[in-house]
Amino acid sequence: MFRSIRTTPKSSSPGVLSATFVDFLHSAEYTGVVRRFVIYTRVSTQEQGRSGLGLEAQRRDIDIFLHAFSELPWEIVGEFCDILSGKDDNRPELAKALDLARRKGAELLISKLDRLSRDVEFIARTMKHANIKVATMPNADPFQMHLFAALAEKERKFIGERTKAALAAAKARGVKLGGYREGSLDGRIAALKQTADEDARRVMGIVQPLRQAGKSLRQIAEELEKQAIRTPRGGAWTAKQVSLTLARLTRLASIPVDMAAVPTEAKRAEPVDHSEPVADRAPLGSRW
Repeated sequence: MFRSIRTTPKSSSPGVLSATFVDFLHSAEYTGVVRRFVIYTRVSTQEQGRSGLGLEAQRRDIDIFLHAFSELPWEIVGEFCDILSGKDDNRPELAKALDLARRKGAELLISKLDRLSRDVEFIARTMKHANIKVATMPNADPFQMHLFAALAEKERKFIGERTKAALAAAKARGVKLGGYREGSLDGRIAALKQTADEDARRVMGIVQPLRQAGKSLRQIAEELEKQAIRTPRGGAWTAKQVSLTLARLTRLASIPVDMAAVPTEAKRAEPVDHSEPVADRAPLGSRW
């Protein structure tokens, strides 16, 4: 929450005005002037919106501006936050913020210019609807903000072109870019499957008898919760998770015991070609 009254430290020195009286001198009742702000913040993803990542830094910058750079008493008349990419021009919360700023005669306060947009045209269009103040550029006027936005946009375009050129040069040298590398994930996938199989076997003695007794998936999940058995990730059981566990146990039951015990690496080993004479083969450990 942002405070709407600026305070002055109390002093015990003789001849120094008290903090209360200084506050009164800066108050709207005395000066008749209050600086009004509508705060606008933006984060790029739903995850950032839920966790607060990025918002805390923006609010910190705004709070510093209010208490260190606002020469007049100030008031926060509204606060809005969009959770979407800066490339998206459809900003419902920004539209509300601009409308409120217009009706209240307030300034739109943002932490950084890129929180508004990374597009010069969008920034210029927005500046026609409200007086914008950037917390990290407290002394910047509209002309300077146009320059900063133009330079930032040009640098971003340059970085994009430089990246494309580097990727094209790498491709010309025969470097494979992105995509799946055959065999690169085989070990990890095998390990994940093995872990999932072990987790299913861990609850096999509970879920299978209950299912055979005619219990529903939800009832089995409730029973696991009653016995304080957590899911592999430490969460609560659901009917869907019970269904997946039962399906995995069914698959495991169909695998022959001797094959289930064979290490994954041995299963993937290529069969021996007996058509080649043994004497012509390279000795074990040889690279050739």
